Amino acid sequence: MSIKQFKLGKQGLTVPNIGLGCMGMTQIAGADIYGKADETEAIKTIHRSLELGGNFLDTADLYGPLLNERLIAKAIKGNRDSYVIATKFGFEIDDNEQLTWKFNGKPDYVRKAVERSLKNLGTDYIDLYYLHRLDPEVPIEDTVGAMAELVKEGKVGYLGLSEVSSQTLVKANATHPISALQTEYSLFERTVEEAGILDTLKELGIGFVAYSPLGRGFISGERITSPDDFPENDFRRSIPRFQGEQFYKNLELADAIEALASEKNVTSSQLALAWIIAKGHLPIPGTKRVKYVEENIAAINIVLTEAEIANLESIVPLGVTGERYDEAGMGWIDK
Repeated sequence: MSIKQFKLGKQGLTVPNIGLGCMGMTQIAGADIYGKADETEAIKTIHRSLELGGNFLDTADLYGPLLNERLIAKAIKGNRDSYVIATKFGFEIDDNEQLTWKFNGKPDYVRKAVERSLKNLGTDYIDLYYLHRLDPEVPIEDTVGAMAELVKEGKVGYLGLSEVSSQTLVKANATHPISALQTEYSLFERTVEEAGILDTLKELGIGFVAYSPLGRGFISGERITSPDDFPENDFRRSIPRFQGEQFYKNLELADAIEALASEKNVTSSQLALAWIIAKGHLPIPGTKRVKYVEENIAAINIVLTEAEIANLESIVPLGVTGERYDEAGMGWIDK
């Protein structure tokens, strides 16, 4: 079995059924994301993903800030049209390339952000352009209206939103068709099911992109056994899911998933990705190493029965793994 292409949303965006999350390939505001990054290995990973059919890259101006887009520009140089590139805006970045940690969904900022991303990516078009987080002070119709202008101008192919509610999705889609919603989703994080957001996506014909599909490392090849395993500046130290007693409860769940994976002679991460693919969604596992992109893409070959899917979901019942962000981070999510 090879990577399958499918339509993400109803507007014609075609993507493979597994993507590559590039966030960890650079720091964010000086903090490492899932361990130390290496630019040379990251670029090799992007190239290897393409060789295997994984040409969908996910980045954002936040990552770095701006450094991640520039790294991708190096990786795709001379071969831009072979890739489908998604990037995001919405966390305000000032003229000194510093994060202000404010949201900005104002129409004039939409224009400023896209021009900067086009320059940093070394391209004249972005395949999928997301609003990274909702600006609560700007009507979503105003932000999406400005994004729609970019589509008319050919600078952006399709529009997406990240971490928004059903209500916001409906309003946005009425302004301009939305092709994709990106939200955290994994065996460890299924809030979009509880909140009815997946139902809204189905009704509207919007595709779903699952970021952190491996539970931010709980279900991965680099097994963590203690909160102390994280480097001092690893952002996961601030996440309740990775702290104290909750961490060890989650580790038991990860062990149960690993046992099921062993029965199928696959890795835990492959099983977790196969589960998302089986549900008709697009996982974008993040990695910066060739060996893991190969392992992740191999997950497309795994076939799960309905009984196996139900078994996996029973191992990690809804709402038992703890909060996925600290208090500040949860405040950034549109509910």
